[in-house]
Formats: sequence, C-alpha cells, structure tokens
Amino acid sequence: MMRIRNYFLTGFVVCAPLAITAYIAWSFVGWVDSWVKPYIPARYNPDYYLPFAVPGFGLIVALIIITMVGFLTANFIGRSIVSYGESLLDRTPLVRSLYKALKQIFETVLSNKSEVFKKVALIEYPRRGLWSIVFVSSERQSEVNHRLEEPASETIAVFLPSTPNPTTGFLMYVPRTDVIELSMSVEEAAKLIISAGLVTPDYQKKTAELAKAAKAERLSAAE
Repeated sequence: MMRIRNYFLTGFVVCAPLAITAYIAWSFVGWVDSWVKPYIPARYNPDYYLPFAVPGFGLIVALIIITMVGFLTANFIGRSIVSYGESLLDRTPLVRSLYKALKQIFETVLSNKSEVFKKVALIEYPRRGLWSIVFVSSERQSEVNHRLEEPASETIAVFLPSTPNPTTGFLMYVPRTDVIELSMSVEEAAKLIISAGLVTPDYQKKTAELAKAAKAERLSAAE
C-alpha cells in the first residue's frame, strides 16, 4: 500500500501541473474566441462550414489584427490617427485618467528599455530581524528621492510583493544601505514568492557572500 501511495503521489505531481496549465490555456483560447468570433463574417468563419467549432481561430485573428494595428501605427498616417484619437480621449473626463494610467503601465512593462524588476533584494520588514524579498523598481532620482535625501541617506524605490499573488504589494522608498541585493533572478524570486517558500532556487555561495558584505557595510556605516 505504501508503494501504491508513492506511485499515486508521483503521478499526481506530474499530472496536476499539466492539467492546470492545459485548463488555463484552453480557457484563455475560449475566452478570446467568444470575444472575436461574433465579429467575423460568416463566410470567413470556418465554423460556418464545419459541423464543429474550430478552437483558436478567434485567437489567431486577434493576433493578426493586433499586429496589423502595430504596423499601421508605426508609420506617419497611423501615428497621426492615434494622436488624434488620444487628443479626443484627453477631453473626456475619467476615461482620460484611466487610459493614460493603463498606457503607461503597458509601455513600462513591455518596453525593452525599461528597468522593471531587474534586481532582487532583501529588506528588514515588517520589523528589524524579519527579512522580506523585494524587487528593485527604480534607482532613478525623482522628487521623492530628492525630498528624502535631506533627512536620510540615498533612497531607492522597491516593490514588496504579497504571497501568493506577487502582482499586489507595497511600493516603498528605503535607504540604499538597508537593501541587500541578491544574485537570484526575478523569475526565481517570483517562484519563491508564489509557492510561499516551497520552491526555492539553487543555493549559491555568491548570494551568501553578497548578503554578508552588504550587512557588514551597513553596520560600518551606522557606526
């Protein structure tokens, strides 16, 4: 019975992630199809000629349309149309603020030049002696950094994610001397946070050396 139990658990560990991934992917495809297919003319829709629905056709059409919009936006005429549309949105209350916020978020996340979450670090939170994983959001100088440099030392912006949903959390400005940078990647830190510490990245001696060096530097600066 113990051997059968071990076989079952091993099979469950293998099958459960595959089943959940397939379910999420299938649900996403069906969701996109339900939005796009009603707007496709019947003569261009393969579902009109076949006795069954073709899954993923709406997703393919959506990808083609998004690519074409990007291609048209890249030229002068497309940029003029987009600028005119944005000028109309700027005159609309409520919608203007929502559009600008969403556009800035997408441009920041998808831009190759962005510096979004390239470093993982540790800070003492919520009290001294307790450590939390954070992502370094930005090291650029802003009004917040300038205001805080007067009573304190140089500060940087960090994002403290929540477990198990790392998309929510807190934005904090902390002194650079209180931040201990880690060598683990952002993906490894995200897995660690989502799994609540169950999935840990391979331990590297370099991580411990960096943490000790940063802690010693902070203690010497405090003295």
